[in-house]
Amino acid sequence: MKKKTVRDIDVKGKKVLVRVDFNVPLDVNTKKISDDSRIRAALPTLKYLIDQGSKVILCSHLGRPKGKVVEDMRMAPVAKRLSEILGRHVKSTTDCIGPEIEAEVAELKDSDVILLENLRFYTDEEKNDPGFAKSLARLGEIYVNDAFGTAHRAHASTAGVADYLPAVAGFLMEKEIDYLGGALANPERPFAMIIGGAKVADKIALLENIIRKIDVLVIGGGMANTFLKAQGHDVGSSKVEDDQLEFTSELIEKASAKNVKVLLPVDVEAAEEFTAQANHKTVSIDDVPKGWMVLDIGPKTIKMFSDEIKRCKTIVWNGPMGVFEFPSFAVGTKAIASLVASVNATTIVGGGDTAAAVEAAGVDSMITHISTGGGASLEFLEGKELPGIAVLQDK
Repeated sequence: MKKKTVRDIDVKGKKVLVRVDFNVPLDVNTKKISDDSRIRAALPTLKYLIDQGSKVILCSHLGRPKGKVVEDMRMAPVAKRLSEILGRHVKSTTDCIGPEIEAEVAELKDSDVILLENLRFYTDEEKNDPGFAKSLARLGEIYVNDAFGTAHRAHASTAGVADYLPAVAGFLMEKEIDYLGGALANPERPFAMIIGGAKVADKIALLENIIRKIDVLVIGGGMANTFLKAQGHDVGSSKVEDDQLEFTSELIEKASAKNVKVLLPVDVEAAEEFTAQANHKTVSIDDVPKGWMVLDIGPKTIKMFSDEIKRCKTIVWNGPMGVFEFPSFAVGTKAIASLVASVNATTIVGGGDTAAAVEAAGVDSMITHISTGGGASLEFLEGKELPGIAVLQDK
């Protein structure tokens, strides 16, 4: 999948409408941004456009205002932070469409940057309303999508606007497509998928697609309980998706038929209750005390997973290995994070919780690629065509 990028189109002196993902955590009291990583992720594209003398018109959503103006979800604090990072003034507007905004954009000089007001103050944004998309398109001459995190949504700013402007990818979007697409299409082998998180139901499409492409499937997190029960183990009072037992059994059979090695926990950290301070102990998967629940993988499992992962050359990880929000049950996730960071392989981390776990372990800089899109990266790995990518011009 090769899409045109800002390198492949003349942007010099042009008005360039850029869809970014500046949906950052914002303290409603201080108006301070607690994590500006999504802003920084867009910098390569922004700096390129500034260097090319483009008139840069940025648009994004922030929070879930549900089609009305919410004062705590205005983009002004984001423009302020971006100004500090870029070392140049970034003007914020009081709206994102309309004659007044068109007039403000018309006054932009080469290399100026402006940030439009929250797109989701309009219900028409999420409805992909053609009129709203056309109003946005009137602000630019070229459209650049650098918001991979929203590429799975067919909204006016991610898909509809491409009906009216030549549409290309930004560098962040290009990076996401290259790494995730490369892992699926042409991975260096052995290729391992580490999958965790709470529910099998959330990962069915991913599992069905990836099982045809990988060599090793490592399963942890709450979803492992369903796999373990399907294999005849008693997992106590752990949450189990009984309606997915048949699917998990069939998936293991498919894996066996395709010579895919499937690893499930052999020991676990079992807890008396679902709390951070719960009484807990390490037990074999066949010795979970009655009424207790599995909240993390155990040391033997960590070693078994590690021994297998170390030999792999492509590793994709989506989903924590346990209830990593509780320090007592974050051991498995931290161990896998450190392992993935240390191996000599192409390593890709997807999903918000997994990215947070890698950052908490202090090894984020050692991962080949951390995807900026939780739902988008999941749908991409499921093999779905993402609307925000499909509308971009092919090379």
